[in-house]
Amino acid sequence: MRRVRQRGLTAALAAALAAAPASAETLYVQTGRLIDGVSNEARTGQCITIEAERIKAVGPCGKAPDGATVVDWSGLTVLPGLIDLHTHLADLGQSADLAAPIKASPAETALVGARNARVTLEAGFTSVRDVGTYRGLTDVTLRNAIERGDVPGPRMWVAGAYLTIPKGGGELNGVVPNEQLPPDMRLGVAATPEEAAARTTYLLDHGADFIKTIATGAVLAIGTEPGAPELTPEQLRAIVKVAHARGKRVTAHAHGAIGIQNAINAGVDSIEHASLADEATLQLAKKHGTWLAMDIYNGTYIDEVGTKEGWPEEYLRKNRETTDAQRAAFRRAVELGVNIGYATDAGVYPHGLNARQFRNMVKYGMTPMQAIQSATGRAAEEMGRTDVGAIVPGRYADFVAVKTDPLADIGALETIDHVMKGGVLVR
Repeated sequence: MRRVRQRGLTAALAAALAAAPASAETLYVQTGRLIDGVSNEARTGQCITIEAERIKAVGPCGKAPDGATVVDWSGLTVLPGLIDLHTHLADLGQSADLAAPIKASPAETALVGARNARVTLEAGFTSVRDVGTYRGLTDVTLRNAIERGDVPGPRMWVAGAYLTIPKGGGELNGVVPNEQLPPDMRLGVAATPEEAAARTTYLLDHGADFIKTIATGAVLAIGTEPGAPELTPEQLRAIVKVAHARGKRVTAHAHGAIGIQNAINAGVDSIEHASLADEATLQLAKKHGTWLAMDIYNGTYIDEVGTKEGWPEEYLRKNRETTDAQRAAFRRAVELGVNIGYATDAGVYPHGLNARQFRNMVKYGMTPMQAIQSATGRAAEEMGRTDVGAIVPGRYADFVAVKTDPLADIGALETIDHVMKGGVLVR
């Protein structure tokens, strides 16, 4: 039996563990406090047995299996690897330069995405749902590279492109006439229900894991208004019909109440942002079991950094009009018991800072345990995954460990001490 004390782990041993195939050895992880992502109470004195990337057993600590490497996290709180349901890894990130996405080639965009993936993983987010990129299918390329082991990064579930109306919230507006944009920047543009169905089929055929629709205007898109519906109910229903027939989920970018209601009534599985959701809309979401992915931190970042860096005044104005309303809607959604998953819109603010939202979720109504579950077991539930998000037998051995108890100080998750993905030490 080998023993690895993480706090004194040498760089050479860390590198050896990280490079070793996950199936090469059995790990026995000793935890001080265990938050498993699904239970409502933390447990102490628990140990986790890992074989072939997966969790084999979780229970009171005892004798380690013969030949196992013991990972001593007995002084730490151990949680499932965190999940962010709204990221944009395969993109350049938000800036004052409207033309930045078109200035970067698909290859450059993918390389930037690789960097974003690495810092996201190192921050403790071992799984993400990547909800769209201007350079269509770049996210598929990045996901595949991570799965092959070419670059480090979280497990990715990707949308491929935005399904949007012409000149809508999913287009790169205000740079050149939209018809002159490169074809890979318009893979999801649809003017009719028939085109919307065809674009859905195309994206799924080319590797998308789910479909991202743009049901209203956007804050960070020129010429669109967050409260205005865009994709029609008929288009949304056509998209949902195709995706659900293939066992794929559909999410809808939707700020305004009418657009949210259109999307829910069309059968989408989740709503991104939900900034202007009123009482009737939240009640509708609860009735249908629709998930809300509400990015209630990044309004602060946009206001502070966007103003300093000279982002378009249209962006800043729309951000001011939606930030406080979204936080009020979030608080009410928590009170009503609407399904809520952890979603940050990372890429609007720097990747790797995904955990900054936890403080806001607690500030606006969640308990620390609810906030943690929104980024672990509940997030996995929203994606329909049973292989991530919880420290239970059969799931991937994706963990984070922190010195400070996040149930006492949710801000502890902003400074992750150790990350493991599939039984392999990341940091």
